[in-house]
Amino acid sequence: MNVHPAAETAQLHVEHEKTDTPDIIVGGPWTLYHARTAEDLLEDVSLPGAQSVTIDIGGVTELDTAGAWLIHRLRAGLEFRGARVELSNVDERFAPLFTEIENHVPRQWQPRRSRYSVLTTLEAIGRQADTIFKDAVAVVSILGAFGIGLTAAVLNPRRLRVISILANFDRACRGAVPIVALMSFLIGLIIAQQGGFYLRQFGAETFVVDLVGVLVLREMGVLLTAIMVAGRSGSAYTAEIGSMKMREEIDALKVLGLEPVEILVIPRLIALMLALPLLTIVANLAALCGAALVSWVYMAIPPETFLQRLHEAVSIEELMVGLAKGPFMALIIGLIACVEGLKVGGSAESLGEKTTSSVVKAIFMVIVVDGLFAIFYSAMGI
Repeated sequence: MNVHPAAETAQLHVEHEKTDTPDIIVGGPWTLYHARTAEDLLEDVSLPGAQSVTIDIGGVTELDTAGAWLIHRLRAGLEFRGARVELSNVDERFAPLFTEIENHVPRQWQPRRSRYSVLTTLEAIGRQADTIFKDAVAVVSILGAFGIGLTAAVLNPRRLRVISILANFDRACRGAVPIVALMSFLIGLIIAQQGGFYLRQFGAETFVVDLVGVLVLREMGVLLTAIMVAGRSGSAYTAEIGSMKMREEIDALKVLGLEPVEILVIPRLIALMLALPLLTIVANLAALCGAALVSWVYMAIPPETFLQRLHEAVSIEELMVGLAKGPFMALIIGLIACVEGLKVGGSAESLGEKTTSSVVKAIFMVIVVDGLFAIFYSAMGI
C-alpha cells in the first residue's frame, strides 16, 4: 500500500493492493502546477494481476486538463494490462474534462484497406485527367504571358532584363558544358563500339561512321542534351521559384506592382532557349570525338578516314535538323519547370515533390516533342 500524504499537493493511495479488485484513492489538487508530483505518484502504481480497479476521485479538490489527462493515462495503462477500470465519485465540475479528454484521445492508426473496384479505378483516372488538364492550362497560360512579356520587351528593350538573362545563361550553358560533354563522349563511344561490333560481322564496319553521324546529329545529341538540361537546369528553376513561393517573395513582387512572370520566367526561358542549341553543338562534337576514338582503336579506322567518311555521310542539313529541336525542347523544359515552381505550397515536402514532378514531366515531354519532330520531318521528306 502506497501512501503519499501532503498538504496542498497531489495524493494517491492504493487500498487492497494484494487483491484482484484494488481501489485507488486520488485526492488533493491535480493541476499543472502539481503535475511533477502526480507523475511520480503514478510511477509507483503497478497492480500486477488486478482484474477490476476502482479509481475514487472524490477527494480531488482542484483539477485541470493536465491533471485529468494524468488520471486518464493511469486508467488507460491499467486497462492495457487487462484490468477493468471504473471512475467513481466524479464531481460534476470535473466530469466535462474527462468527457473532452475521451473525445480527443488519438485513435490507433490503422492502414486504409481499399478494395479494387471499377468505380475507384475510373475515379482515379478522372482525377489524373483533371490534373493533366489543369497542368496544360497552366503551361498555356505561362506561355501566353511569356509571349506578351517578350513582345513588350521587344517593343521596349529597356524592359528586357539583360543581366538576369546573362546570369541564367551562364548557369544553364557554361556550367553544364562539362557534364554534357562527358556524357555525350561516353554515348558516342558506346554507339560506335556496339555498331562496329555488329557491322563487323558483315564486313561493313566503315558504315559505323554513317550510323554515328546521322544518329548523333539528328537525334541523340539534342535528345540527351535536353534530358540532362531538364534534370539540371529544370530542377534548379523549380527549386528557385518554389523557394520564393514558400517565402512569399512572389506575393511581395505583386504587392510592389511587379509582374512575376516578367521578372522570373522570361529571363530563364530566353536563357534556356539560347543555351540548349549551344550545348547540343558541344554534345555533337563530344559524341563524334568519342566515336572517332573507338573507330580508331577498335576498328582501325584512322581519324582522317573517319572525318572523310563523316563528310560524305552527313550534311549541314542533318546538323540543322537536330539543332532546330533545341529551342522548342528548351521552351517546354522551362515552361514546365516554372509552372511546377509556382505550384509549390508552404512545406519542404511540397518543394521536393514539385521538383521531382518537374524533372519527370519535362523528360517525358522532351521525348514526346522529339517524336512529333520525327513525324514532321518524315512527312516533309527531310
